[in-house]
Amino acid sequence: MEHIRIGILTSSDRASAGVYEDKSGPAIEAFLKERIKNPLEFCYLLVPDELSLIQQGLEHLCDKEGCSLVVTTGGTGPALRDVTVEATELVCQKMLPGFGEKMRAVSLQYVPTAILSRQTAGIRNQSLLINLPGKPKSIHECLEAVFSSIPYCLDLIGAPYIQSDDPSVFRPKT
Repeated sequence: MEHIRIGILTSSDRASAGVYEDKSGPAIEAFLKERIKNPLEFCYLLVPDELSLIQQGLEHLCDKEGCSLVVTTGGTGPALRDVTVEATELVCQKMLPGFGEKMRAVSLQYVPTAILSRQTAGIRNQSLLINLPGKPKSIHECLEAVFSSIPYCLDLIGAPYIQSDDPSVFRPKT
């Protein structure tokens, strides 16, 4: 089985300043460890809500760390300092709006304010970047909604092959 490198970038002024502990990054790791059978290596970044720092972090995780999957948490709302989506759009060659559409549709089953979320996904070279909200419960709901498409998307961009026992994972029959 191929080794998979996964980047997790938490965008939070308060967590990066040590005001509170980042629980979102560990929630992403726990979900992915549960679903992916490959040996995994996680690369973490915790940055304030600054466009240039988020952009640099995403570029670093994709280009220097070689992460096939980069998952962000935080910075997807409408507040002035929520700029993770903009940073993602700056670093990606292709956007995949269906990820955000699916995540919002699922989140709307739980909270009416899900329409305020701007999360999206995109491709940078051989990396898939996915923006998630900042709450661990929402992270689980959103990853649950889109995980079935992640392994095949990584296949299509030439990233390492993800092994999963998750019955929702879709790959076309050859």
